Amino acid sequence: MLRKNNAARIQATLTGVETMTRFALAVLALASGVYTYLGVRDLLDGTATFVFFAAIIYSAAVSVAIYAFWTFMMRFVPIVTSAAQRVGLFLTMAIGCLMIIAMSSWLNAAALAGSAALEQHLAVNLEGYVEDLDAAHNNALAAQSLLPDVQRAAERFGRLADDERNSGALTGSIGSGSVVQLLTQMSTQMNSLASTITGSREQVQILYEQGSGHLARMRELVSGTGDIRPRSDEFAAEVVQLNAVIASLQQTDVAPSVKRAATDLSLGFIAPVADGRSADLATRQDTVMGTVRESVAAQSAALVAAADEILAQPRVEVARFVPLSTAESVLRYWSDFIPSWAGAISIDLLPVVLVLVLMIAHDAMRRETEHVAEADSMTAAEMLRAMDLYRQLSGKPLVEPEAIEPVAPPEMPPAPVVEPEKPAVPDATVTALDVTRKRP
Repeated sequence: MLRKNNAARIQATLTGVETMTRFALAVLALASGVYTYLGVRDLLDGTATFVFFAAIIYSAAVSVAIYAFWTFMMRFVPIVTSAAQRVGLFLTMAIGCLMIIAMSSWLNAAALAGSAALEQHLAVNLEGYVEDLDAAHNNALAAQSLLPDVQRAAERFGRLADDERNSGALTGSIGSGSVVQLLTQMSTQMNSLASTITGSREQVQILYEQGSGHLARMRELVSGTGDIRPRSDEFAAEVVQLNAVIASLQQTDVAPSVKRAATDLSLGFIAPVADGRSADLATRQDTVMGTVRESVAAQSAALVAAADEILAQPRVEVARFVPLSTAESVLRYWSDFIPSWAGAISIDLLPVVLVLVLMIAHDAMRRETEHVAEADSMTAAEMLRAMDLYRQLSGKPLVEPEAIEPVAPPEMPPAPVVEPEKPAVPDATVTALDVTRKRP
């Protein structure tokens, strides 16, 4: 009796929460439809009216599908008792959950975290452009490391020319001759190359400041407030200008020019004819100019090698900014927005908990009532047969003899007196009642 009362209470509770269950399911389906509308609106192109109605129709279809699917699950899963059938329903429910995630949950996540995901996309690209500008600036400044070598070579050639002119340190003859002319020529070429390198430094600095200004504006757009769409468009415009600055920085690199100039020093070396008034002086001039030629070749090889090291550094590839929609950005940076994904999926899959609760409640109600199920369906004939079987097995009447009230036997006419041939007792008489009681 107690078990039957428990089953009745479970049934009454299920009936009481049925309205609340439907209301909760309708609210969850409506919420999923609203966020689906917000997510799908950014994916559609066209007029404002077309986008509005298309998004409304899609979100309404999603809400109806979610409500219908979970209504079917809540109706059928709790009442099915066969293991095979229940496994089939669970597989169907799993497939339905995947379809709901595919058509709704990721759009819900886009509505919940779309703006933050777009800001994340801008921030990631900003880091890449900072690295590109620094790399281009470093490559442009790398040629400045050649400036000390070029200046030392120019000073050395100029000092040798002065020494030869003033004291005849190389040929032993004071005055301006072929050697002085050659040394002065080499010093002039080196000074010209040094001026080229020095002039590029100012241009590199100006371009780097321009690029830094674009990066500062891009940082303001990433961390700013307001609608993300206008900020993303302005960010793309700043990227175009920054890429132009990076390209200009790579074009101002003087390393190729230094290499060509250094190569021309040795390949284009033209020694003047010795102009000594005597054969001995001319011979000494030729010897010194040969030494100068070797020195110029060595200096040229050193500058070419240094320029090759600079040119061997990888060039900066100008990166193109690719704008993303909110849904695309949420999918690309999903690991950064796991809480938003959890909330979006929970809105759609929370009815799974309700289905499991209903299934457990129905199973408990069946266990409480299964032992009285046969008694509730027993007919009168089956009950009489059961009572007779009990009496036969126990050997006792179904009711104790003390509980039976004595019933007077019906009156019968007196039977004729039959005298026995040899009566044991002469005056004994046998009544009909005695005969009746002796019958088996």
